[in-house]
Amino acid sequence: MMRWETHVHTAEGSACGKAPAAEMAAACRKAGYDGMIVTDHFWHGNTAVNRDLPWQEWVRQFCLGYEHGKAAGKKIGLRVCFGWEYSWDGTDFLTYGLSPEWLLAHPETVTLPPQEYLRLIRRSGGCIVHAHPFREASYVPLIKLLPDQVDAVETYNKGNFEEIYNDRARWYAESYGLLQTSGSDAHHAGAFGGGILTDADIYTTEDYAAAVLHGQIAGLIRNGADMLSGNDYHRG
Repeated sequence: MMRWETHVHTAEGSACGKAPAAEMAAACRKAGYDGMIVTDHFWHGNTAVNRDLPWQEWVRQFCLGYEHGKAAGKKIGLRVCFGWEYSWDGTDFLTYGLSPEWLLAHPETVTLPPQEYLRLIRRSGGCIVHAHPFREASYVPLIKLLPDQVDAVETYNKGNFEEIYNDRARWYAESYGLLQTSGSDAHHAGAFGGGILTDADIYTTEDYAAAVLHGQIAGLIRNGADMLSGNDYHRG
């Protein structure tokens, strides 16, 4: 059974990231994970990359957290995959299953209306996970739910300030029969404690997306504890 961290920010890609990717990778491995997915804040969110850059250079710099994390991971036995966190005025969607090369070829991702963005990602073979859907914060003016336009819901987010935000997310997923994931939303090296358990042999972001979409999540990690389950965490 592999332990995967699915929601990680780095100082290279996220303005709110407190540690570089290599440090995050080392901490993730020390916390007992086999892999992590770098999900830095995308264009409309709290990105660390200058939006005035040409698209090719913007993507190159945006991917540095992933690239640095992957290089560090190779040295310590940690698999590192690519993803990103797309923001729609405080509503966040974790995007998996698409490569940096795909992103480079699709500059329209920053100009499409949000719901068209979600459709594009899914049509292209990607996977959309609604991150912390019930979080209440100053940067979340309105809670928006789109059950027909996401593939899964992050029902445990270690970064949530109140546990009820996670409880409501799980209620939402169960009410709509949506797949469930978990993530730390780690912004610094001491923030790990979420994630998923899977028997799937994941090496790439495409592998992870397939594991989610095919119901290969065997359990969730909540506050550092492995919680194995069957249909509690995915559709049977």
